[in-house]
Amino acid sequence: MLALTTLDLFLSINQSELLDEFILTLFATPQLAFFLEKYPTFKQVLLKRMPLVKQRLENVLKETHVPKELATEFYLFQQCQLWRLAQFRAELTPTVEHLGQLAADFYPEARLLAQAATFENAKPDESFQLLFVQRWRISLTLRTVTLHRHLFDQERETLLDELQRQMAISGALSPLVENETSAGRLWDMAAGQWQRPDYQQLVHYSAFLQTQPELRALADQLGRSRKAHAVAAPDATRQWVRLRIREPAVQPEEVSGIHQSDDLLRLLPAELATLGIDELEYEFYRRLLEKRLLTYRLQGEGWREREMHVSARSERLESQPRGPFIVCVDTSGSMGGFNEQCAKAFCLALMRIALADNRRCFITLFSTGMVSYELSATTGLEQATRFLGQRFSGGTDLNACIAALSDRLDTPDWWDADAVVISDFIAQQLPEALIARIKQQQRKQLQRFHAVALSSLGKPSILKIFDHIWYFDTGLKNRILRRWHRTA
Repeated sequence: MLALTTLDLFLSINQSELLDEFILTLFATPQLAFFLEKYPTFKQVLLKRMPLVKQRLENVLKETHVPKELATEFYLFQQCQLWRLAQFRAELTPTVEHLGQLAADFYPEARLLAQAATFENAKPDESFQLLFVQRWRISLTLRTVTLHRHLFDQERETLLDELQRQMAISGALSPLVENETSAGRLWDMAAGQWQRPDYQQLVHYSAFLQTQPELRALADQLGRSRKAHAVAAPDATRQWVRLRIREPAVQPEEVSGIHQSDDLLRLLPAELATLGIDELEYEFYRRLLEKRLLTYRLQGEGWREREMHVSARSERLESQPRGPFIVCVDTSGSMGGFNEQCAKAFCLALMRIALADNRRCFITLFSTGMVSYELSATTGLEQATRFLGQRFSGGTDLNACIAALSDRLDTPDWWDADAVVISDFIAQQLPEALIARIKQQQRKQLQRFHAVALSSLGKPSILKIFDHIWYFDTGLKNRILRRWHRTA
């Protein structure tokens, strides 16, 4: 079987140009153009993923075989190229008949050429043989390009169907997008969800998060709590540094010749005169854009270098890495209702930060048992949907949660993690041994323990083990006060 790429090679068909045309046509489709206009952040994401689309099409071309009739015609064309003039004269009529049997696109033209060449018993010469081969080659090229376009049309429909699914999910979850990194990760997550999961829960809690700007601001402060800052090196000393700068030279301007440029102040009178002639006005502007107008060359347009000394001090950037999130969410009965909505929305806010900073986001729900989800995985949208569908009821086993959290933080993958516990902290006291273990981990200064308290009734003895305590009181009074501040 003759591969399509082999036929392209012999006919000198540029696959790269065809693939570029396919990409341009794809971006011009109304569905994709409307999506990119509405969500411009995803445009760069799609552009960066176009090489993968081209690679996919190249693989399709490598695996595609040309139809049997076209392959037979191509082999016959190769033989015709090798014939000398005498053999070409002898084989011309059988070749045309063979093209008719193959129903080749070149058959009608080949028959007319053969009839014209043998009119009144004339014999085809070398120029006719060259013309016949050239016209046959053009016909084969057109048929091959048509085969490419048919194949690309099929792939375009398949690809558009896949892209529409990704666009539907990515567009609905656009509030979770903070920058190009988060847009890319969200797009890749949506690419894996070909079963199109019920992401309405994600949309609902994302919209709820927009109505609670204080909750979102709290998540931003927690997620951005580690910053890099410049500090002086321990052995830093102030010193003078010699710099060489370049500045214009002050010289009298004198005409030294003529050159081409776009300097309107130094135009030759002849060039300026063309601007007043209607027929030459557009030519003047064209030469202006191309910087090809004749202008005077002046001396004194040079540059000179000058040395200067400045005071400098060596510094280094002390970076505090942003590690993954481990979020433990209390799902006891006291966390139901508005607390449940706030806890889930807060997790989505942390997921948004994790996507933007290329961090992992691991969620553990705890009451009398524990269930875990990783929202930053390739199946993160599916796991987030399952997480948001959980209901908060049951008791609170904070001891087991903190113990499991401590075990996870002892593993190398989580040494620089931000541990976050979301609860009302209405629970039993923690054992002294567990508190001592947490204190020991805090001394590493790579991990941070955060508490997000959704109630003012939490036990202070539990909260004291955390590095940072973030209060978001969900009581009726504070909810009314926050709404009043927003509307004031």
